[in-house]
Amino acid sequence: MIKLYATHSKMIPDPSQLSGLSEEDALKMQHTLAQKIVQSDQFTSIKTIAGTDVAYEKDGQEIVSAVVVMDASTLDVLEVATARDKISFPYIPGLFSFREIPPLLKAFKSLQHVPDLIVCDGQGIAHPRRFGLASHLGVLLDRPTIGCGKTRLCGEHDDCDDERGDFAHLIDNDQIIGAALRTQKNVKPVYVSVGHRISLPTAIDWILKLTPRYRLPETTRKADQAVNAIMNNREIMFS
Repeated sequence: MIKLYATHSKMIPDPSQLSGLSEEDALKMQHTLAQKIVQSDQFTSIKTIAGTDVAYEKDGQEIVSAVVVMDASTLDVLEVATARDKISFPYIPGLFSFREIPPLLKAFKSLQHVPDLIVCDGQGIAHPRRFGLASHLGVLLDRPTIGCGKTRLCGEHDDCDDERGDFAHLIDNDQIIGAALRTQKNVKPVYVSVGHRISLPTAIDWILKLTPRYRLPETTRKADQAVNAIMNNREIMFS
């Protein structure tokens, strides 16, 4: 049973409850929580969007996380929360979220804004067990989430055309698990998938809204800039 604590009228899982799990326990939890994923739009309006990112310290012992909350209309940054945590789960392909979720939850705990939508630099259901980081975070927080990865984890897709907005469905075992989406003309696609409480067409629309100039969504770019600043002991500056 995962204990919860209240923050800003929302319930966030206690990060310590996800630390120190065995591989077997993590797989069981992954299977159980994957059954809770909702692949339809379950929200009224999106006014704020959060981006997440993590990075590992060179010593391999600690992980730094950042959550950047932005205005959904203007893409202005409203708030930044960061956290640093000891790595408490081994490097096991397919279970990376168990390493990265605890420090992200610590960052979410300190937010004053509760984001209406979360975009993760990683996968949602485009995962061998249909439960990547975006789905894991979305189910735990019960918030709409989108996975937007730089690379493909599983599945195959046809070539998508070269214009911005062109996409090809990502298919695994005859199931549509996401899309390879061209966010800018003649650049490599990103891989978009449902995290939780959102449909794939809506997820694609939002990623396009979040990529007015660059290949990666502004949520990911800003969260990455925040993490890099913390890692290098610099003031957080956005570009």
